Amino acid sequence: MIAAGPDRAVSTGIEGLDTILDGLRIGDNVVWRVDAIEDYRRFVEPFVAAASAQGRQIIYLRFGQHDALIPEGPGIRTVRLEAQDGFEAFTVQVYQLIQDHGRGAFYVCDCLSDLLSAWATDYMVGNFFRVVCPYLFELDTVAYFALMPQRHSHITLSRIRETTQVLIDVHHADNECQIQPVKVWRRQSPTMFLPHRQRGDRFLPVVDSSDATRLQAALEQRREGTSRRQLDCWDRLFLEAAEVAAPGMEDPRRSGVLEHLLQVVIGREPRILELARRYLTLEDLLAIRARMIGTGYIGGKAVGMLLARKILLREDPERWQRHLEPHDSFHLGSDVYYAYLVHNGWWPRIMRQRTTEGYFEEARSLHRDMLEGEIPGEVRLELERVLDYFGQYPILVRSSSLLEDGFGNAFAGKYESTFRVNQGSPEDRMAQLEEAIRLVFASSMSEDALVYRQQRGLASQEEPMGLLLQRVNGRYHGPLYLPDAAGVGVSRNIFAWDPGMDPQAGMLRLVAGLGTRAVDRIEGDHACVVALDQPHRRPFRDSADAYRYSQHAVDLLDIMDNRLRSMPLRQLVQAAPDLPLRWLAELDREATERARTRPDGGPIWRLTFTPLLRDTDFVPLLRRLLDTLERAYAYPVDIEFTVHLAEDGTPSINLVQCRPLQTQGEAQQVRLPAQVPPERLLFSTRGRFMGGNIDQPIDRVIHVDGPRYSALSIPQRFAVARLVGRLNREIGERSECSMLLIGPGRWGTSSPELGIPVRFADINRVTVLVEVAELGAGLIPDLSFGSHFFQDLVESRIAYAALFPQDSGTVFHPEWLDALPEGRRVTLDTEEASDPAIADTLRLYDVGGMGLRVSADVVAQRLFCHQT
Repeated sequence: MIAAGPDRAVSTGIEGLDTILDGLRIGDNVVWRVDAIEDYRRFVEPFVAAASAQGRQIIYLRFGQHDALIPEGPGIRTVRLEAQDGFEAFTVQVYQLIQDHGRGAFYVCDCLSDLLSAWATDYMVGNFFRVVCPYLFELDTVAYFALMPQRHSHITLSRIRETTQVLIDVHHADNECQIQPVKVWRRQSPTMFLPHRQRGDRFLPVVDSSDATRLQAALEQRREGTSRRQLDCWDRLFLEAAEVAAPGMEDPRRSGVLEHLLQVVIGREPRILELARRYLTLEDLLAIRARMIGTGYIGGKAVGMLLARKILLREDPERWQRHLEPHDSFHLGSDVYYAYLVHNGWWPRIMRQRTTEGYFEEARSLHRDMLEGEIPGEVRLELERVLDYFGQYPILVRSSSLLEDGFGNAFAGKYESTFRVNQGSPEDRMAQLEEAIRLVFASSMSEDALVYRQQRGLASQEEPMGLLLQRVNGRYHGPLYLPDAAGVGVSRNIFAWDPGMDPQAGMLRLVAGLGTRAVDRIEGDHACVVALDQPHRRPFRDSADAYRYSQHAVDLLDIMDNRLRSMPLRQLVQAAPDLPLRWLAELDREATERARTRPDGGPIWRLTFTPLLRDTDFVPLLRRLLDTLERAYAYPVDIEFTVHLAEDGTPSINLVQCRPLQTQGEAQQVRLPAQVPPERLLFSTRGRFMGGNIDQPIDRVIHVDGPRYSALSIPQRFAVARLVGRLNREIGERSECSMLLIGPGRWGTSSPELGIPVRFADINRVTVLVEVAELGAGLIPDLSFGSHFFQDLVESRIAYAALFPQDSGTVFHPEWLDALPEGRRVTLDTEEASDPAIADTLRLYDVGGMGLRVSADVVAQRLFCHQT
């Protein structure tokens, strides 16, 4: 036995127990496995009395549903904690409490088993202990915990045993209290781990094997019928749900069980929960569980997809059973995300990241390390089931965090989603899937995601990452795999470019192949924008423009190269002659005729989608789909989908995402000027703007001159983007300084040849964003309606306008800015502006008090920026 020094020895308050254990040590976490809370109380009270007598401060963590273990008193502080706020919030509170009290404090915790009622899985109870126990050990504390082992799985009990320093079983048999030390770290004796009978303050070891056998037999008899209770609480919940949902039964528990499962699987957003109560059944939740890896929330993206499907099938079952493809996605529960962090020993770093000082700094190193972490073994076993199910079909691994795709918080493009072609040996395919999971998990620490959360007041809220594992919808064309078409849709067309369009009819953004070109702004390429009430009316002057601003390349999965790639349409037509082009494209006869003179001449197809829109039920189908979902949500919606076309053109829709769409609407009445004198007009446009009715005074203007920008080198263009970000960050609140940002081509492009390569975090405090067509330099605006960039603008309530100065409905007078008094131009004292070419390209004007306003009427489809 290793003797403890006097400064390290601590008494349990019971002399006989001290004798068995050789006392406690500073740093010990003591776990009592009990059958009843009173058995824990009988050991807590003497421990607290002894610690108080030594002048120790006692911190009582009060979160259980049982009666209090110890009363308030001198040296005893009771801290009430709310486990219902979730694992992370609870753990952060405890961590901060331990940090605040520092070294030497002693702790008594309520029964850990009571956390199950809040978290619904003892998987997280085990993780909580694995996080807190080492921290208490580091700070030279002694802490008491209790468990009721019959309520926990063997895996959780094993993990707690592995982590704690002292583990003691407490039982009752033959009207006697018996204890049996199971683990006592760095201490041992010939009889320490035998059962002991309590006799007053003494504990006598059971040294007779016959007595020990009888004792164990009596205990086993008491435990009969508890084998089911050794399951994880999560599994017990769903077993009860299966019983209640059995055919032919009218169980009074049904509504209560359903509500409990909704709270622990679906989420916390009240409006989403209300939708779930209306449309999800107990059978639906059991089906989710059958396709779930781990425990916890399935996340907002998964919930939105499932709810949308159920709404459609409930409201019009005949139509949607025919046109809606079934889903066979798997869900990685949000608890797996926390388990990944705990398993890799990163929880102390997560606690630092949750502080103001470490919010961004710690996240950068965490992001890097999370790309290389180890997936817990029990999760890998379940991932094998997913790979067996999907075979070698490609898989899309998508983020589905707790707050994602909720009302007001889309997180569009903030977290990663990634394709895996899923080719190779089983080991290779598993490695690909694990890499994808790590990539999405790590994206929770990306700067864009953290800025987004911070801006919306979500930085301190629990935001665990669930995942959606989906079979990629499509078909094989030799070594190539892709869907016939894909797109995004919105039930409100708030970027109508013609006064005759009905905003309530909705709008689509269509592409051939994978939907990546529909949700992202793709450089040099354009999706097909469809107003559902006027599907053949396009925002172009003529067919030449329509062809120019159409899709020229298709995203697909290359099975041989095992990667996502983009392929020019002309090359794809040759490689995959069975593409359903007759429904997606039109033959450009003039271009085809010209191509015949070339050695590789062949038909030239243009992806206009005209046959699909004109000759099939696609348009009325999507219009009904969006209308049905908007009515159910009582809110405009935003969807993502793929399209599978039968030989006769009959469309089947695979709905992969649905979320509330933030709109700015027609709330305020705006009186537009009948006419603005040219000398008071900065710009005006008919259509091609977004932001609803606008009447916004402007305090500052940033203007990036198109011709000058085009003359810059690539490094200089990136410097312009950095300068924009610097000026954006100088704005405290938009309400205090409204900024108008004008620039050539596309804001947010990744290619500086096509616009200004800012991140959204570089422009997130701007009030009005303007893109100007600078045709001489090939810089063309593209809002990419429905894209992640678009979603960011809408959520951040940034008004948008696209200016095409060559069009008759547009006026742009940049010389108005040049004519401002010299004192209105702000001198830029930054590293980037030290380059004269950059300082001449980007100009900042202070126009506060000059009466400059942006005014728009969404009904009249007119927008002015003018001096009043």
